[in-house]
Amino acid sequence: MIPEQTEVLVVGAGPVGLATAVSLAQQGVEVTVLDQQAEGANTSRAAVVHPRTMEALDRLGVADRLAGLSLRAGRFTIRDRDRVLVPLEFDQVPSPYRTLFMVPQPTTERVLLERFVELGGEVLRPHRLTALDQNANGVVATVDGQHRITARYVVGADGMRSAVRELSGIGFGKDSAGETFTLADVRLQDGGNGGLPGDEVVLFFSGAGMVVSAPLPDGSFRIVAEVANPPEEPDLTFVQDLLDRRGPAAGTARIAEVVWGSRFRVHHRVADRYRAGRVLLAGDAAHVHSPAGGQGMNLGLRDAVALGEALGAVVKGGTESLLDEYAATQRPKAEEVVKFAGRLTRLATASPMARPVRNAVLSALAKVPAFRMMLTKRLAGVADR
Repeated sequence: MIPEQTEVLVVGAGPVGLATAVSLAQQGVEVTVLDQQAEGANTSRAAVVHPRTMEALDRLGVADRLAGLSLRAGRFTIRDRDRVLVPLEFDQVPSPYRTLFMVPQPTTERVLLERFVELGGEVLRPHRLTALDQNANGVVATVDGQHRITARYVVGADGMRSAVRELSGIGFGKDSAGETFTLADVRLQDGGNGGLPGDEVVLFFSGAGMVVSAPLPDGSFRIVAEVANPPEEPDLTFVQDLLDRRGPAAGTARIAEVVWGSRFRVHHRVADRYRAGRVLLAGDAAHVHSPAGGQGMNLGLRDAVALGEALGAVVKGGTESLLDEYAATQRPKAEEVVKFAGRLTRLATASPMARPVRNAVLSALAKVPAFRMMLTKRLAGVADR
C-alpha cells in the first residue's frame, strides 16, 4: 500500500537507496522506499567494498555482517602480464578495515535490505515515479501516474537514468561517453588458478589491452576488460581469449564456466548539483564513471550514509544548512573520483607505443613508498586523511 504521506521518500532500492533508508530508519525517521523493479537485481558490476565504505556501513550496523560474507583481498597489483609494476598493500591504511572486501553487489544489497526490514522498513515494488511537484512545505510525488505521496524530502537513488534528477530539473553535466567494457563471472577448471591470485585484485596491462581479475567469495573470479564492440553476453571462448592474450602468460587460467556476463559503456558525468530544494541525489543518480578502481558503488554508499545522517538531523529539527553541506562536500568528491577513474582507464588503455614509457614510469614510482601509500589510500577511500 502506497502511503499518502511520508517524511522522506527514497526512490530506488539498490544499495544506495537502501543505505539511505537504513540510516533514516535508525534515527526514527519515517521513510518510504519505492523501486520500479518487481524484485531486487541479482546481477551487478560492483564486487568490492573499500575500507572507508566499511566504516560508513558500520554506522548502519551491517559492517560485521557484510565482512563475514566477504573474501578479504589485502593486495592490489598493477602488472604487465606477469611483471609486477605496482604492488599495493592495505595493511597500513588508516582505517579499522585494512583490506578490500570482495563481495558481489547483490549480497551487499541483501544485507542492507535485511537491516531495513529489521528496522520495520519495506520496499514497495514495482512502482514508477512519474511526476514531482515542490511547494514550500514538501514535495508531491506522483507514482504510476495516479498515486500521490506528499513527502517533506525526496531522495533520488534511482541510478544513471534517474527520474528524480530529470523531474527535478537537475542537469547531468556533459556526457563524455568512453570505452565499452565486458564483464564476466567465471569459474576456473580444477587444478589451480592459472596465475589469477585468489587473494588479490589484479589490473593486467598487455599489448592486447587491459583486463582486471578479482576473486569472489564463492571461488569464482570477476573478469572485466575494455573491449571494442563486445558481445552482449560473453561466452567461455570469448573470455578465455581475453585471458590468454591479456592475463598471466606463465600460467594461463583455464575457464570451466561463465556464470554470468554483460557489457556496458563507460560514462563520465556528475550532476550539476546534488540538491534542488527538497530533492536530493545520491549514488549513480549523481555521478557515473569508469569502473577503474572500483569506486562507483563505494562512493554511492558513502553518499547514502552522509545524506541519511544529514536528512535525519534536519527532520528532527536541525537546520537545512546540513543538506547544503552534504551537497557541497560530496559533489567535489565525485568530481575527484571521476578524474581518478579516468586516469586509471587511460593508463590501462595506453597505445602500444606508449606502453614501455608507461611501464617504466610506473615501476619507478612504485619504488617510492609515499607514492604507493598515496595510491593505496585513494583506492581505499581514505585519501583525505
